Amino acid sequence: MAEMLLPASQQRRVKAMTAAADSAGRAAVPLLLCALLAPGGAYVLDDSDGLGREFDGIGGVSGGGATSRLLVNYPEPYRSQILDFLFKPNFGASLHILKVEIGGDGQTTDGTEPSHMHYALDENYFRGYEWWLMKEAKKRNPNITLIGLPWSFPGWLGKGFNWPYVNLQLTAYYVVTWIVGAKRYHDLDIDYIGIWNERPYNVNYIKVLRKMLNYQGLQQVKIIASDSLWESISASMLLDAELLKAIDVIGAHYPGTHTVKDAQLTGKKLWSSEDFSTLNSDTGAGCWGRILNQNYINGYMTSTIAWNLVASYYEQLPYGRCGLMTAQEPWSGHYVVESPVWVSAHTTQFTQPGWYYLKTVGHLEKGGSYVALTDGLGNLTIIIETMSKIPELQVWYTKLGKSSERFLFKQLDSLWLLDSIGNFTLELQEDELFTLTTLTTGRKGSYPLPPKSQPFPSTYKDDFDVDYPFFSEAPNFADQTGVFEYFTNTEDPGEHRFTLRQVLNQRPITWAADASNTITIIGDYDWTNLTIKCDVYIETPDTGGVFIAGRVNKGGVLIRSARGIFFWIFANGSYRVTGDLAGWIIYALGHVEVTAKKWYTLTLTIRGGFASGMLNDKSLWTDIPVNFPKNGWAAIGTHSFEFAQFDNFYVEATS
Repeated sequence: MAEMLLPASQQRRVKAMTAAADSAGRAAVPLLLCALLAPGGAYVLDDSDGLGREFDGIGGVSGGGATSRLLVNYPEPYRSQILDFLFKPNFGASLHILKVEIGGDGQTTDGTEPSHMHYALDENYFRGYEWWLMKEAKKRNPNITLIGLPWSFPGWLGKGFNWPYVNLQLTAYYVVTWIVGAKRYHDLDIDYIGIWNERPYNVNYIKVLRKMLNYQGLQQVKIIASDSLWESISASMLLDAELLKAIDVIGAHYPGTHTVKDAQLTGKKLWSSEDFSTLNSDTGAGCWGRILNQNYINGYMTSTIAWNLVASYYEQLPYGRCGLMTAQEPWSGHYVVESPVWVSAHTTQFTQPGWYYLKTVGHLEKGGSYVALTDGLGNLTIIIETMSKIPELQVWYTKLGKSSERFLFKQLDSLWLLDSIGNFTLELQEDELFTLTTLTTGRKGSYPLPPKSQPFPSTYKDDFDVDYPFFSEAPNFADQTGVFEYFTNTEDPGEHRFTLRQVLNQRPITWAADASNTITIIGDYDWTNLTIKCDVYIETPDTGGVFIAGRVNKGGVLIRSARGIFFWIFANGSYRVTGDLAGWIIYALGHVEVTAKKWYTLTLTIRGGFASGMLNDKSLWTDIPVNFPKNGWAAIGTHSFEFAQFDNFYVEATS
């Protein structure tokens, strides 16, 4: 049982509180809160000693990598509904911040995201879906904060080295062009920019980036560093006045709700710039609720950003369903509003960036924590979580755990002060989240149930006959290494005028240990017996090669060790059948009449423990034993980072 006390002057309606101006010019809200969990146990909320740090908001990460890949292909109205649950104020998660990956062509967890500059003289600010996603977020919340951060970089920046700091001015120019392009082509103002996700920072690069931003008139764009751990960047800032001035926010990843002394000594804003990374179950939601409170209580972090925004990638890729919600079936329209959405709402719907924490926040004796925030104008929000064991206020409630007791973001009866000294009681139990607020704007948004979950279609085809899509990838294909884009082949006015092309001819500056081949996957991971057919076109003479594959069992950062059945042909007139992407396990090989610059049709059929292949509808090899793996995706790709085209893709899975 928890007992809350408010001053007698605040009886009945807390929102009617009178405010006095403090020395900073903000309105001071006199408050007193006592929560008695046991005889003698009291917790005081009081702003008489001033306010705490400024709140900067709660957000989500799209990227790191390709985590929103399937979302853009959702049909309406379901796509808009998903976006509303994420970004629409006072509706769902109502996020204050959207952080996106600056695509760099490399594998960055669950796939690759295309760069706006594949090559030095190549600029295209319509590749990928992050531009679209930022615009959709802005439509719903014009005040949303936008952040960009590179994970990988295109290979030309490294000049043969897997390192983006070979030429500091060139890398800074590359990042600044992305910021300028966001404004010029999409009217998007980027608020913050990062350095290199979870990788070594370069002090001189940060200084060069700040100078180049200023030179381009982008003084309002703030720098976050280093999106890794606290210690090194904080110490560097304390020893270097110019670096200290250049960095606006210290961002740490997965800080465990704690910071370090050096970070606090810098006087800079402290953010958990990536956190969560948890299955979006009730257990994950409880973890998220605890993080949102305790990141500030324990570490003075004024913003927390979840990886990832929405689990919109094939579930069997690494970290499946680690989003605030799930949307991984564009073919059916099915999506799930998971419990972390409503845990987020307990904070996001009743606070805004620019509010201030009270200094008197802390832990509950029997487990859990409490924070309070005010806008300085008479509004107060108190968030209480018991996820660690254990006037009138509007009350919103979440109970995680057993289905018979489970509630997600439910509005309870208003809490009225009960006597002349303002007592009221609130019972607290384990795995609960309460928001007590003077605001009346909270809402549990809803739509009619989306369509039921359906497996990927057992028969699927794509002739890629799309002239100019607003995103570059073909629907449902998920690039794992390399970048596969719609391509208009002006040299072929016939059947192969519109194709899917692998467009990288050099390895990017990698973030993960990705493969030396390129590959994009599609379909149902449970597929066992299937036929894959595709027209292929090798562009590189002598050394070029392409493949189609089935039962591909790994992707994301594990793509290098992917097993499956891979059917390759090469421009040197050979073919190969392998049991892995790397080509170490060889089932068959031989010679064929194949050259570059000519279209061929490959067919791969897998039934039980045997596989067969055809070239141009003529049998090339038959009934090769293939006992592992038993299931997996279909795929297409190239032997190395090289140009190649694909057309008339077809797959049929049978029981």
